[in-house]
Amino acid sequence: YWKDKLGGELPVLELPTDRPRPAVQTHRGAIESLALPKELTDALQAISRREGVTLFMTLLAAFKTLLYRLTGQEEIIVGTPIAGRNRTELEGLIGFFMNTIVMRTDLSGQPSFRELLGRVRETALGAYAHQDMPFEKLVEELAPERDLSRTPLFQVFFNHIVAMGDNATDLPGLEAEAVGGLNRQSKFDMSLTVLEGEEGLVGGLEYNTDLFDAERIERMVGHFQTLLEGIVADPGKCICYLPILDEAEGRQLLVAWND
Repeated sequence: YWKDKLGGELPVLELPTDRPRPAVQTHRGAIESLALPKELTDALQAISRREGVTLFMTLLAAFKTLLYRLTGQEEIIVGTPIAGRNRTELEGLIGFFMNTIVMRTDLSGQPSFRELLGRVRETALGAYAHQDMPFEKLVEELAPERDLSRTPLFQVFFNHIVAMGDNATDLPGLEAEAVGGLNRQSKFDMSLTVLEGEEGLVGGLEYNTDLFDAERIERMVGHFQTLLEGIVADPGKCICYLPILDEAEGRQLLVAWND
C-alpha cells in the first residue's frame, strides 16, 4: 500500500521563504498562535457532518488548500500523528503507541473544496487502515534520496487534538495544572496544531525561524482563518477561488499597488 502511494519521486513542498534554505536543516523555531471564533468552529463541524467526514479531515483539506495556494503545487504531502490504539485490547495499556502517517493528496483539476474533501477522506481512510507500518520502517523501505536540508517524505506536519477536559489532570492526592511549553524548536519547515475545545479551535503554527519571518507566518495564520470562513460560506467553490486575503490585504493589492 505505502509503496504504491509514496513510491517514485516524491514532490518537495516549496513554500515561499524569507531566506535561502540552509544546506543542513536547522531546528530553531517559534510559534504563532491561532484562535478561531466559536461560530466558525461550529460551522466547520456542521460542514463535516453534512459531508460525512471528521473535523480532522475538513481542517486537513483546508490546510492543504492553503499550501496549494501558497506554492501552486498540485501534489501536497503532509505528515500527521496517529494514536496507534486501533484495537480494544490496547486501550487500557500504558505505553507509547503513537506513529506518524503520511497523507499524499492530488489537488489537480481545479476541484471544489467539496471534491477535495472527498479525496482527503479517501486518503485518510486508506492511511488509517495501514497505520501499523512504523514510520521509520517506511522511510527505510522507500529509501528516498536524502537531502540534509529537509526531512524525508514530507516537510509540513498537521496535528488535530480533541481536548480531554479538566478531568484528565485529576489525580488522587495531587494537584496538577497545564503549563505552557518552552519549546523553541521546529522539527519541520512548518507544523500546524489545532486543539478542539469547548470554546472553539485554538492552536498554533510552529515554524523554522531560519526560513520564515514572524510577519509572514502571522499573515499565513490570517490567511488560514480567511480561507476557513470562505469554505463555510461556499464549500462548493473551486479551491482556486476561495478567499485567503482579508479586506485590508485585498485593498492593498487591488487598489494601493494597482494605482
